[in-house]
Amino acid sequence: MKTSKYLEKFKEVSDSEKIFYTTTEISQLFDISKKRTLEDLIKRLRKEKALIRIEKGKYYFSVKSPSDFEIAQFLNSKSYISFETALNYHGILKQFPFETTSATLKQTKTKIFDEKVYSYSTISKKLFTGYYKENGVLIAEPEKALFDQVYLISKSVKSKNYLDEMDYTRISWKKFKQYYELVSIETKNAMHKLLVKHI
Repeated sequence: MKTSKYLEKFKEVSDSEKIFYTTTEISQLFDISKKRTLEDLIKRLRKEKALIRIEKGKYYFSVKSPSDFEIAQFLNSKSYISFETALNYHGILKQFPFETTSATLKQTKTKIFDEKVYSYSTISKKLFTGYYKENGVLIAEPEKALFDQVYLISKSVKSKNYLDEMDYTRISWKKFKQYYELVSIETKNAMHKLLVKHI
């Protein structure tokens, strides 16, 4: 590819609101149909640090600077930021979590990129609600982030250590209690007992 065409494509990337690219999208961007040619280009771009690999088949160009939230969403599109990370984001949990936590419909998994940890905890489809979109990222509302946290604590999936470190004055309990309708009476009672001990 000629240098002028090469630079033109980078300007296109820089001017676009799009941040992330899959291998297929890179081939479309540079109009490359041959697999070997595409692999060589990606290798060259990575060597020049123009293209950053997040995981297999997923990249972003260095002219962009994605946030941890954006990366978390790209790594797992069927997820939303929740638990400790969302609670900290909303000012409920003062302690800054060392990983970016998300709720997902997919399998529970932890991913590492650039020495940062992105963890995904599985929840059921009926619980996959109570979030909003901000800058292209799905983020749990304060009440849903707390609900998700306490729900997984009641299932012995998460630790209850953070419960004593939260500012519950930022929570609308009326809104929080609406989510109880999504779980069984047994789970609701277990969650309620946990909260009563720490509020």
